[in-house]
Amino acid sequence: MTSPMSCDDAKGLFAEYWSGSLGEREEIAFEAHIAQCEACRRDADQLGALWRNLELIPAEEPGPGVRARFYDSLAAFRQGMESAPKRSLRDRLMALWPAQPAWQMAISFALLVIGVGAGYELRPGAAKIAPDGQESSQIAQLRGEIGNMRQMVALSLLQQQSAGERLRGVSYAYQVPASDTQMLSALLATVNTDPNVNVRLAAVDALRAFGSSPVMRTAVIQSIRKQDQPMVQIELIDLLVDLHETDARPELEKIAADGQINEAVREHAKVAMEKLR
Repeated sequence: MTSPMSCDDAKGLFAEYWSGSLGEREEIAFEAHIAQCEACRRDADQLGALWRNLELIPAEEPGPGVRARFYDSLAAFRQGMESAPKRSLRDRLMALWPAQPAWQMAISFALLVIGVGAGYELRPGAAKIAPDGQESSQIAQLRGEIGNMRQMVALSLLQQQSAGERLRGVSYAYQVPASDTQMLSALLATVNTDPNVNVRLAAVDALRAFGSSPVMRTAVIQSIRKQDQPMVQIELIDLLVDLHETDARPELEKIAADGQINEAVREHAKVAMEKLR
């Protein structure tokens, strides 16, 4: 008997579900999950409506002057590229990324579905598996592109004014590889500077996936005193305990003796020091 699908697993299948590319067993498990999980069902309904609306966007018919305008624009673009300072491909893509969250989601899921579709096309026969049993370079490249797209969506959402959108960005961070230093930096910045306590708490939890990073552990130790909310400080202390970060003991000792810090936080620091012996 298979175990029930988790919320994180379900969120990763939204695009495939609405594009009709899920296998029968996955589709049954997905529908069983959203039937019981109100949050995932609400997200699935919202994304489903967005997906259907994409199909209603009419295709624009080109006018007679399109060719001339195209070549004029191309010439201007080339001239601008030659005079502009060189930027990386990622910087250029981020500059083109729309500001509206709805369009960000639409483009992201459309590109993700294209990637998934391409992956299915490559599945049959030896095109998917190399002779040595490793993934073929095409599949590896496809996975990398999907990972980059998830990272781009997460980073973009973390910059939105809406706390709900930033929370969604934190949820996307769970799907980004733990080796992604840019995502790690964004989460640490969110923990230290986000004005919403719930977003900060969610970001602290997301940092657990980066537990093997010494940079993350050091940054978390330094972050405790930067917080203005005891709940966030306690979550950071708990994270250090869960990671068995013994290097945190000197800082926890200072926190436990600092009368300016919330009493509950000081007591929590004392308990944490005992656990980290």
